[in-house]
Amino acid sequence: MQHFWQVFLKVLISVHEPGTVERTGALPIDVQHPVAFVPTMGALHAGHESLIALAKNKCENVLVSIFVNPLQFENAEDLEKYPRSLERDTERALIAGATQVWAPSISEIYPGPVATITSGELGSRFEGVHRIGHFDGMLTVVHRLFDLVKPQYALFGEKDYQQLFLVQQMVERLSLPVKIIAAPIIREEDGLAMSSRNVRLGNAGHRAALVIYRALKGASAEPSLERARTKLHQLLAEEASFTLDYAEIIDESNFDMAQSEKTKNRAIVAGWINGVRLLDNMAIAVGQE
Repeated sequence: MQHFWQVFLKVLISVHEPGTVERTGALPIDVQHPVAFVPTMGALHAGHESLIALAKNKCENVLVSIFVNPLQFENAEDLEKYPRSLERDTERALIAGATQVWAPSISEIYPGPVATITSGELGSRFEGVHRIGHFDGMLTVVHRLFDLVKPQYALFGEKDYQQLFLVQQMVERLSLPVKIIAAPIIREEDGLAMSSRNVRLGNAGHRAALVIYRALKGASAEPSLERARTKLHQLLAEEASFTLDYAEIIDESNFDMAQSEKTKNRAIVAGWINGVRLLDNMAIAVGQE
């Protein structure tokens, strides 16, 4: 570990004091363009590594940011509990292929008033019902990061599917000069979607959380949308320790409830296990050959 930091800290990492952005009007690191950008909130895992690998396929230069955005949390307790491990995260990002890691302070991202990017009506549905203001905060920081980094590509995982959809919407609506690359969900060997929050589940919670994957797989095997919805809820209800927030099958083109088996549809699920909130989703091709 000591040798690793001696080699990499000087040339590749920018973890710095507040105020640099305000003084220079630019990033305090020399971003090499073209660049593929992977914004994260830290607590990196194999899912993040897959984003970095995909970014490396797009660009030689890969910038990973680590910033726990306070605007995305609806309560202070969740923000306080969010796992932080900057040294481990930086090492993991660099080994995965990042050429630069940037861990800005809050004052660097928000040096003064920043215009809120609103998520519109969709931002108040599904995740938005249970996390008031979350998507406005997410879009605001992503827009701010894009403005600072000016990436040619930005990588987002499909696990937070509503987030991905809203970022794509924002880029199109504001004509931002960045191409959004969607990366598939990375799962544990037993099917649980990888998440920074999984470390808080414990062994029993991890086993209980597998009900989400079983429900998604079960729904995807049904021959119709109606039966898929029924199966999704039926299987989720089998785990007594799982508290459901929502489970639905949506049309991927507009995030409305899927009405046709001919459209590209996706099952989305969110809920709680032992005080830990989990998200997952899966493409559903019921009724299609």
